[in-house]
Amino acid sequence: MTVQLYDSKAQALRDFVPLDPSNVSVYVCGPTVQSGPHIGHLRGALSFDILRRWLAHRFGRVTFVRNVTDIDDKVLANASDGETWWALAYRMELEFTRAYTAIGILPPTYEPRATASIPQMQELIGRLIEAGHAYAAASGSDAEGDVYFDVRSWQGYGELTRQSLDAMEPAADADPRGKRDPRDFALWKGAKADEPSSAAWDSPWGPGRPGWHIECSAMSRRYLGPEFDIHGGGLDLRFPHHENELAQSMAAGDPFARYWVHNGLVTVNGQKMSKSLFNFVLAADALEEFDPLVLRYALAAAHYRSSLDISQRGLEEAEAAVSRIRTFLERVQRMPSPFMWSAEQPEGFDPDADTVEEPEPGSPFSDEPPAAFAAALDDDLGVPQALAVVHEAVRAGNSALDAGDDAAAWEWYLQVRKMTGILGIDPLDPHWAATDASAEASALDALVQTMLVQRADARAAKDWAAADRIRDAIAAAGITLEDGPQGTHWTLGSR
Repeated sequence: MTVQLYDSKAQALRDFVPLDPSNVSVYVCGPTVQSGPHIGHLRGALSFDILRRWLAHRFGRVTFVRNVTDIDDKVLANASDGETWWALAYRMELEFTRAYTAIGILPPTYEPRATASIPQMQELIGRLIEAGHAYAAASGSDAEGDVYFDVRSWQGYGELTRQSLDAMEPAADADPRGKRDPRDFALWKGAKADEPSSAAWDSPWGPGRPGWHIECSAMSRRYLGPEFDIHGGGLDLRFPHHENELAQSMAAGDPFARYWVHNGLVTVNGQKMSKSLFNFVLAADALEEFDPLVLRYALAAAHYRSSLDISQRGLEEAEAAVSRIRTFLERVQRMPSPFMWSAEQPEGFDPDADTVEEPEPGSPFSDEPPAAFAAALDDDLGVPQALAVVHEAVRAGNSALDAGDDAAAWEWYLQVRKMTGILGIDPLDPHWAATDASAEASALDALVQTMLVQRADARAAKDWAAADRIRDAIAAAGITLEDGPQGTHWTLGSR
């Protein structure tokens, strides 16, 4: 077993060897909560949710930290007289949580807010000043109260994104008049007259608030220690955010992250998602239009490092794929299970024995998924290849059912449940029950069941023409009927 991940800093696949094999440590940059989530936020969070699930399967425990940036220039800019910055931030944080929960993203082990770690940020800034890597703006200047990281003091600055310092754009996060170099970035921002007093904290450099980059360095250190396994985030965060995090943490003497993992961005119908192009898809709108499980499948179907194009066709394909998995699982559930406790157990089986022999790896009764599925996820989280294994198992299971081999069908059922459970797309997971129990689904089921009763009555009366008309009307609505020993069952679409 060797998990490999693409390390953005090394720009290569690397064998993943955690600091503590019994507890993998992961820090992912969470949202800046100045506005509600869009599908790009969902795609990023989902990429690391699947990575977390797989690492938990491989290593047993993952300490997963995802922060909330609740103090920032954008948060202050979007506040209003009727809603203070902190009220806006909290309301938006709840929107992110609802969207994450809707598509089955597991809650983080810790979810710290930036405003709860101000002392840790100030302590880190103090260490950087003492080490000669940071400086306060001159007293009496327009930038008084600001503290900046001196990028030229750190020889490794630019190593994450492999850029030369002189080729970089100036940092636009603070007034450049207080900087020694326009590329120096703000660690602490002095309080401004036009900002609310509630957005300022006392500090050795005067009242103010933290810069964006120092927040994640301080929070990751607080919750995971000076060195941890994986730092994750969207590809758009590599520069300047992650570059600055890496520089300031290492300049302060912390080893920081051992692996850097970045997910690709989202396009809509082939175009970069942008408010100016009017193709900015909010999570709330997507969740209102599409089944959350279908949305999760669609967002997970491309490799996490690739760009993901969201289109109507892609969502329809995801819907069909989820339907195939669900239909197979429901077909098997209607069959009597050969694995239930009964007198027909294998020869030598003793239900009262103190120990049970460990099942063979890869067997339906093992905790391990099929080898091809595991190999796909071990290879830089190859979800598309893993999904191919899932659908091959669904096809094999349906073939077993059609051939009357219920025992084989149940074995495939167990494998599919195991694989979809790891990916968080098991249609039978109780998490998705709310979707299945919607008023629309209940109403449709009532109508179809009424037509099935009418069809059964027509067949009992040998009125074959009426039975055929009812069957054809049901089929015209896109509903597939399946007659079996336990009665007639219906599904939307074909299996």
